[in-house]
Amino acid sequence: MQKPAVFVPHFHWDREWYEPFQVFRHRLVTALDTVLETAEADPGFRFTADGQMAAVEDYLQMRPENRDRVAALVAAGQLAVGPWLILLDEFLCSGETIVRNLRMGWESAAGLGGPMPVGYLPDMFGHIAQMPQILARAGLEHAALWRGVPGTVDGHAFRWRAPDGSEVRTEFLFDGYDNGLDVLLVPDRIGRALDDYARMTAGRWGGDPLLAMAGTDHHAPDPELAAWLRRAAGEGRAITLATLDAYLREHLRDEVTTVVTGELRSHVRGNILPGVLSVRLGLKQRMALAERTVDHAERTNALWSESDETPFLTLAWRKIIESTAHDSVVGSGTDETCDQVAARLDEAAQTARAVRDAALSGPAARVPGDAHLVANPLPFPRTALVEVEVGGPAEGSVPVATGADGSTHPVQLVSEAPTILGDERVDAAHLERVLRRIHRRELFGRLIDRYELTPHSLVFHLADVPTSGPFDLLVLRREVAEAAQAHPGEWRVVTLDQRRATALVPVTVPASGLTSFRVGPGERTATPPAATARATATARALSNGLVDVVVTDDGTLDVIGADGTVLRGVGRLVDGGDRGDSYNYAPPAHDTLVSEPADTTAELLESGPLRARVRVTRHYAWPAALSDDRDLRGDRTVSTPVVMLVELRVGEPFVRLTTSFLNESADHRLRLHVPLPEPADRSASAGQFAVTERGLTAEGGWGEYPLPTFPAESFVSAGAATVLLDHSGEYELVGGGTEIALTLLRAIGSISVNIHPLRDEPAASEIPVPGAQELGTRVEHRFAVLPSADGRREADAVALAEEFRNDVLVTRGTAPVGGSLPPDAEGVRVEGEHVHVSALRRVADDEHGPGTEVRLTAMSDTGAHARLTGTFTEAATVDLLGRTLSREPAAAALELALGPWEIRTVVLR
Repeated sequence: MQKPAVFVPHFHWDREWYEPFQVFRHRLVTALDTVLETAEADPGFRFTADGQMAAVEDYLQMRPENRDRVAALVAAGQLAVGPWLILLDEFLCSGETIVRNLRMGWESAAGLGGPMPVGYLPDMFGHIAQMPQILARAGLEHAALWRGVPGTVDGHAFRWRAPDGSEVRTEFLFDGYDNGLDVLLVPDRIGRALDDYARMTAGRWGGDPLLAMAGTDHHAPDPELAAWLRRAAGEGRAITLATLDAYLREHLRDEVTTVVTGELRSHVRGNILPGVLSVRLGLKQRMALAERTVDHAERTNALWSESDETPFLTLAWRKIIESTAHDSVVGSGTDETCDQVAARLDEAAQTARAVRDAALSGPAARVPGDAHLVANPLPFPRTALVEVEVGGPAEGSVPVATGADGSTHPVQLVSEAPTILGDERVDAAHLERVLRRIHRRELFGRLIDRYELTPHSLVFHLADVPTSGPFDLLVLRREVAEAAQAHPGEWRVVTLDQRRATALVPVTVPASGLTSFRVGPGERTATPPAATARATATARALSNGLVDVVVTDDGTLDVIGADGTVLRGVGRLVDGGDRGDSYNYAPPAHDTLVSEPADTTAELLESGPLRARVRVTRHYAWPAALSDDRDLRGDRTVSTPVVMLVELRVGEPFVRLTTSFLNESADHRLRLHVPLPEPADRSASAGQFAVTERGLTAEGGWGEYPLPTFPAESFVSAGAATVLLDHSGEYELVGGGTEIALTLLRAIGSISVNIHPLRDEPAASEIPVPGAQELGTRVEHRFAVLPSADGRREADAVALAEEFRNDVLVTRGTAPVGGSLPPDAEGVRVEGEHVHVSALRRVADDEHGPGTEVRLTAMSDTGAHARLTGTFTEAATVDLLGRTLSREPAAAALELALGPWEIRTVVLR
């Protein structure tokens, strides 16, 4: 009996990759022109537009006159669009970005008649654990994907379950998203080819019809496809043309019983190309910065501004989402493509920064100009160290910070600026040239407070915030001209700045709130009481009462926690060769590992009392490149100094580390190691609404060696060590579970290599990408090491990671100098252990009025209790697309019981 078959014509459209966006868009327009013409000429033709609206929107920007044609085909069921805006890499952006991607794509598709209600994820390099919950909470019941499915799945579908228990039926594209093309190679023999393919894959289909995905990258289906299939069907075969949505809704009969829980990162049936996690790390850093900045902008705009900046915030989000495409942020494109992704992410951050700064300008206008405003973007109160420029202390006094409530706090001076900015001799005839330096009131980047004009002498007194009243440049020019004429000859011009210093100030800020402080003189005898915690340091040791750090002779660190946990050798660097490409790491067959520095120095920078810093510099002799034999590293070495800034702050139970070096070597991988007190058999990393646990190995079986390098976004933890991260990247538990290895750099020179020792076939064309070698690039990483015998849970790593990644926002006041400080203000407060807030933003609702949307996740397998407080009277629970599920009164407080790993979205009004 012949197997029924459903053909799904489609294409997969990488928006940018081995060609930049505009080149691919030119091809896209041609391809979609063909699709529209084919569909209009043949009412039986169906097409699935890759599950991402970006391809449709990019087309309509060039063909706006065709919008009605596209909408008509959607309405007729011939064209399936959405639900995503972009087919993204799920591990290299935040969970919040994934939600916004789905929401933007859904809204865009709705404008054309309605989105395809399928979580189509055809070519992503693995899938996050919480994707089933994201889809389910947007109302989607189906997913379809290829890579990462474990070997336990032997059919063509499975129930994919998120950590919270949410499930979606998932179509497994086990032969890829182009499996139908082989059947179509000879149009006159489609029937025979279909029979052959059905026999080859018979064990997969059960009683369901065969799904033939008829499409591939960057090509429209042949306009004759429907006619070919009708001829084949005329031979008595059950062949149907459908969209993917129609196949899932109308043609399936078998009950799906196989369940897969959590992330999909198996190599057993398809390559997941894990090397993309670590190549071009600058893109990953830009992504994290852009996401963080737009998140802060949304929060400050919602809480502290009357202006609705939605158009700018939408623009910022769109540029971020466009950059998440699975050939964009991953860094597997050409140099020009990656340059454009970097520029797009920079634009997103810049747009969001403008909104953030505008939102804070209102509260800053209530703070005197000799004081500073501090905003807390996190929904829980915190004490943070801020670094500001202040007036230098007078003789016999020390600076102290005073809050609005009159409380005082010690200040640590980091540096003092020179007060003499200029002392020169000028002929009277040339004094006008000196005055040309003044721009209204600004001189040498400062502002003129006052000036002294006497015969043969002109003295400028500059200040950050003038206190002498108005300044009239035209009056000054007239007075100087008259004095120069009356007193010819040589003049002395002196420019004096006010005493200035850079100071560290401890500031306690309310939840989502504002505070302000002023730094002024205090009594020199006013030292902190003995019980006050202090950070101290010598060149070889640091302590803050919670963490002790010892700098060893080889430049690594012994980190000792308050509970006695000791991590020895933290910061060991291991450099090895890499003959791989942007998709997969590959060591040379005869690698040379460099882990011992040629020399090490340690220098004390700051000794407290609020912050202690030591700079450790290690010089390494790294090979300059691979040799002509790519299985060997070359003989020539480059002396490379690696600077590691070691920092302890008062009140923090972790040590902050910043590494920095100028990369002058090619074809290598550099990793930083954090040894564990005893071996661990599991690790865990946080990201995308979950903490995912993994073993020491990965499941293999397909075309690449299953290296157990795994993704991490906000922290990675194993045993007694947790490392807080600044951006997404990769890690591996090495040495039989004795060390965490974090990749700092992977420098390679080709998108793909044809012959790869750890991959059976090329991942793409062998296109040179010299920019991916990162030669001449300053490579800098920021992270923190948290020792805790009880592991990440008891250490509250979720909250500490948020504090580490999200600095408070500081700006100088703009009200008249000397006024009183405004009282502190609190915004929305969220209390609850292991509760993560990924969004707090202004939303509009035509029916119910404006509100504040808050998205929370219980980052625990035992659930969480959350309490929200603020100035609201009503709360609505909404799904991830913003549709109201329930409403209830809430008099300034809302109690939420969250299930394990549950994502909950509420709108407060």
